[in-house]
Amino acid sequence: MPPSSIQPPGIVGYHAYLPGYRLKRGEIAAAIGAGARGVRCVAGYDEDSTTLGVAAALPAVRGREPEVGSVWFATTDPVYADKTNATAIHAALDLPPDIIAADLGASLRSGIAALLVAARDGGLAVLADRRGGPAGGADEREGADAAAAFLFGEQDPLARILATASVTAEFIDRWRTPGTSDGATWEERFGEQRYTELADQLLTRLAGAGAGAGAGAGAGVGAEAGAGAGVGAEAGAGADAGARVELGDIRRFAVAGSNARAVRSVASIVQKATGARIEGADLVGTIGHAGASQPGLALASLLDAASAGETLLLISLADGADALILQATEAIATRRGEPLRAQVDRGVTIGYPQYLLWRERLAAERPRRPDPDRPSAPFAWRNRRYKLSMTGGRCGKCGAVQFPLPKVCYQCHAADDFEPVPASGQTGRIVTFTVDRLAYSPSPPLVSAIVALEHGGRLQCELTDVRGPIRVGDEVVPTFRRGATVGGIRNYLWKARPVYPTTPDGAEPES
Repeated sequence: MPPSSIQPPGIVGYHAYLPGYRLKRGEIAAAIGAGARGVRCVAGYDEDSTTLGVAAALPAVRGREPEVGSVWFATTDPVYADKTNATAIHAALDLPPDIIAADLGASLRSGIAALLVAARDGGLAVLADRRGGPAGGADEREGADAAAAFLFGEQDPLARILATASVTAEFIDRWRTPGTSDGATWEERFGEQRYTELADQLLTRLAGAGAGAGAGAGAGVGAEAGAGAGVGAEAGAGADAGARVELGDIRRFAVAGSNARAVRSVASIVQKATGARIEGADLVGTIGHAGASQPGLALASLLDAASAGETLLLISLADGADALILQATEAIATRRGEPLRAQVDRGVTIGYPQYLLWRERLAAERPRRPDPDRPSAPFAWRNRRYKLSMTGGRCGKCGAVQFPLPKVCYQCHAADDFEPVPASGQTGRIVTFTVDRLAYSPSPPLVSAIVALEHGGRLQCELTDVRGPIRVGDEVVPTFRRGATVGGIRNYLWKARPVYPTTPDGAEPES
């Protein structure tokens, strides 16, 4: 392929999302008579990989929805098989219908693959995961629930892609049988040796080619690396072949992988080769390993710390080694959204039994009311813009905002004259609320409220993540969550989450 003079897409928006709950590793380890230090990040009872992905993607695409060219979703914990999970994310973000939204398979490498593929076509990469394992075991203790999203485009990027490269090898490191929740790993030192070899090859490629990611990026190195296998072969083809990057130009780097020994060894190699500063090395220790979303958390940490002009390197280790080299632009100083570090130390501690109930690994008491009806596909389709993207309308005659979108304005009675108004991204205030202690909820009691939105209109919805007393006038934000699951169908809908003040150290006060 001849060198291309077309400027490659860059990252124009990104956001990492950590759920608001923490679980002490020592409490998990105590289940098998072991000990552990630190905490892991835990998703709420109504959060799954799809809702985590929406929470990460909303701030990344806000105001740029028409520019999204595709959606690529990576997770090792998909809600559905056969059915595409990315379509729910597409609907919740209210994206244009004429783009593809696709899942990239339940593998750890799917996270970096989503980044590489989205970079190629100016798409949205959504990386979200919930990690677990055998009760009390290392996977459950060291796992994490988290998400990150990155929007690629050409207009005012925060960081431009200078190069990508990949090497691929087949060996047994980590695996899980389809349909099971518990994975397995081979001895860590075996994987460490394999990944170290692959990382050496990757750095040799980058140094030898001057990191020009033209036709060569992603073509395998040597027999063990695989003859050109890996997503980098296509993703790298669009990078700027004229950019030449010396390893010594790299100022910050991050390494993501599930093999802790391999990550440490590769980080040491990269540090010696580049003299760069490592970012996010403590993430696994402070929140846990977030599976397919771990490369996204590492990249978000890099971008949060970057200054204009700095060259950044991300390496992901999963069934091979993949590299992404970027350069921060002047626009990095204008990045918006909450940094990843601001979320790390914030959260509410829950107990191990509560975690097991939320994950449905313990049977809870059945509700004392009739079981909910199975969600209706035709009803969901007819009401999709309100149900899935929380879109109402502003009357073109009198300006009144109404949720859901009516046929006739309640105020001036004009018919079919409304401009779409999304509730997502707005804040609201509680007008009134009801606490129901009889209705079933995995996190009782069930609280519903009438919320007045900042740009007008009111909506009735359930409250979630309620960690203390609720009062009229409290600030809330709409959040995409799941309701009841009946017949294997997850009923996604919008709820509202209270906005709690933080303490000086960034943590939420204990409820």
